[in-house]
Amino acid sequence: MQMRALLFEVRDGIAYLTLNRPQVHNAINPELMVQLAEAWQRVASDDSIRVTIVTGAGDKAFSAGADLARMLPLTTRERSPEDEWDHTLLNNPGLRDIAMLHPFAMDKPIIAAVNGYCIAGGMELMLATDIRVAAEHASFGLMEVKWGLIPYAGSLVRTPRQIPFCNAMELLLTGERIDAHEARRIGLINHVLPAAQVMGKAEQLARTIAANGPLAVRAIKQGVARASGRPLEEGYKIENELARNVFSSDDAKEGPRAFIEKRKPNFTGK
Repeated sequence: MQMRALLFEVRDGIAYLTLNRPQVHNAINPELMVQLAEAWQRVASDDSIRVTIVTGAGDKAFSAGADLARMLPLTTRERSPEDEWDHTLLNNPGLRDIAMLHPFAMDKPIIAAVNGYCIAGGMELMLATDIRVAAEHASFGLMEVKWGLIPYAGSLVRTPRQIPFCNAMELLLTGERIDAHEARRIGLINHVLPAAQVMGKAEQLARTIAANGPLAVRAIKQGVARASGRPLEEGYKIENELARNVFSSDDAKEGPRAFIEKRKPNFTGK
């Protein structure tokens, strides 16, 4: 029986998305693209999910990007659709944008656990996450320019907003890869650890976030996204709007009450 291209599991408020094509470095084919889109839509709509960890199967790659033998020929119509995944993607081109969170309104935090190659479309997916934990042997690159292409799942917009301009332009224009320690140095990732510790660290971060007030967590992510690039006064208005919503919630009463009573808060997301 053929394994699903994406494994999806929810435990204790944490969704686990595992790109499951290790035999091809978790390259994204139409099946994986469609299943990613379906998974993100479920994460966004399921109130029991408070945070997501996305990773790749095996110990070689997070993702090597698009499956060049399957995705690009289908997109350019050089390859005719052959199965249900091909037809679904062609009939619903917006699924690609949802799969790569480009754009897709995702106000729940996403943690990337990077366990190897994170290049091209794989790095573009990582750039859509909020916190990144990488194995020491991981490497990162936007290599499309080497093949006469450009990364167009958000990288031209996100990369220079997330790391210094000159570092972003070097990655984009040379197509060269950098190792995990260099990625950490320029602020592309948060943590570099031995491979065996990567998922444990990602889960630690996810559990910490999941224990916090869900309305507050989502408002923080919304505020950062909405205020990014805007003038300060506009940003402050967005912040104040979100603060009013959060401070009028039941969770905003429960949190201080639990602090005073020296107990763990029982947040309901209301």
